[in-house]
Amino acid sequence: MSHIEALQCLENEVWWGGLVEDGIIMPFGNQAITRDLTVNTTSNQGMPLLLSNKGRYVWSDTGFAYSIDNQTLKIESQSPIIVDHKGTHLQDVYKYVSEQYFKADGKIPFKRLFTSPQYNTWIELMYDQEEEAILDYAKKIIEKGMPKGVLMIDDNWQEDYGVWEFSGTRFNDPKKMVQQIHDMGFDVMLWVCPFISADSATARDLASKNILLKDKDGNIAIRQWWNGYSAVLDLTNPDAREWFRQRLDYLCEEYGIDGFKFDAGDARFYRDDDQTFIPEASANDQCHYFNNLGLDFELNEFRAAWKNAGLGLAQRLCDKNHTWDNKGLASLIPNGLAQGLLGYSFTCPDMIGGGEYLNFLDSAMDLDEELVVRYAQCSALFPMMQFSAAPWRVLSHENFLLCKNAAELHVKYADYIYSLAEHASKTGDPILRHMAYQYPDGGFEHTTSQFMLGNELLVAPVTVKGDITKEIHFPEGTWKGDDESVVNGPCAITVEAPLNRLPYYQLIK
Repeated sequence: MSHIEALQCLENEVWWGGLVEDGIIMPFGNQAITRDLTVNTTSNQGMPLLLSNKGRYVWSDTGFAYSIDNQTLKIESQSPIIVDHKGTHLQDVYKYVSEQYFKADGKIPFKRLFTSPQYNTWIELMYDQEEEAILDYAKKIIEKGMPKGVLMIDDNWQEDYGVWEFSGTRFNDPKKMVQQIHDMGFDVMLWVCPFISADSATARDLASKNILLKDKDGNIAIRQWWNGYSAVLDLTNPDAREWFRQRLDYLCEEYGIDGFKFDAGDARFYRDDDQTFIPEASANDQCHYFNNLGLDFELNEFRAAWKNAGLGLAQRLCDKNHTWDNKGLASLIPNGLAQGLLGYSFTCPDMIGGGEYLNFLDSAMDLDEELVVRYAQCSALFPMMQFSAAPWRVLSHENFLLCKNAAELHVKYADYIYSLAEHASKTGDPILRHMAYQYPDGGFEHTTSQFMLGNELLVAPVTVKGDITKEIHFPEGTWKGDDESVVNGPCAITVEAPLNRLPYYQLIK
């Protein structure tokens, strides 16, 4: 049975929600938009939720299709549609729906994800993850004076997809390697995914256990993803989840691994008509169950999610291009704000400089050092920040030092950031906050090039190539800048922002 609703937008009403990747065009209302949330076909987080600056919301458990045109919001869903008015502005309605539909579970991801930069081996090593190169990457972090943190070993450390054991050809003594990395002062994560290489011994074994996904005809589903064609675990099946969990527990116990980067699991790799352990489980449901695996591991990271807001899971923005546009740096703030407004408080931008590895191949390499520095500055006062391309290798010494300064700034505010994470785990409040969330009467609905970190820091990174100034919109209050200047709001001023400056301001009264 299809449920349909049509709402007339109120005067000056705009909307946020649905898909994190739509953050770059939020808020909705001034332009026509059509979306279908019944399957999240994007590479990032989603929720079956819309919120307005007038205190209204839309929710439907199984997702919904919606359109906004000519000030009319139309919604269609296979499950009941809830439309209600709770409060008078964005913060009012967010607090209500977060308490009602995705109440904070009191858990926080691993503390060091917030308090130190993260380091991922992907861009440096790509598919050549091997022991000596990983150790060298960790040693270089220390040699260059970068803050120590969590080290993520990315894809292709394993024997095969589904064979979660260190490759015998690329690793001589993985247990010793992990211990050496620990001795250097790092925590260690491993990349994992729910795919199983097709026509492998593991796939045949799991097929006999009846825990692989089946297509609509009852055959083992073989799905194309960025690494080829693979079978997939049916994560609605508790036996499949237990099998995966046992493999991960083994890695922790045998090698001392601290946690996992859970990749793939996107709803787009499943079908609503797949035959699943839970009858009629949707593609979105599979993504939801994949995220739930991470709850057993305090040190976790996800990129795709569905209805997993309010949980102690670290959620990264999807891989960005090495560009200034909405597929690169320009998307970090608006999409990070969208994460917060959809209940994903524990957020990380993509790898500094961009995580789309094709941009870093020698044949495609056209590195923009200014862009890498501005990426680092934009990430510095997010809840988390993550390096991958080694700034000491790809940048001049002067520009490397600017990235190092950004990392040190993050560490400087570590206690404050973690206190916000603790607060979010109890209340569900975003850590990275939209100006319209914190200051609902300030006319900030369309201000998406700056953000609030909690309720005390206003952060205004430069995200346009060549810019050495930044227009900043200040709310009411007295603000002390990183340059010791004092600004009395409300006002909008243009400040100097050369390449060595990330403008940010502390609310002092």
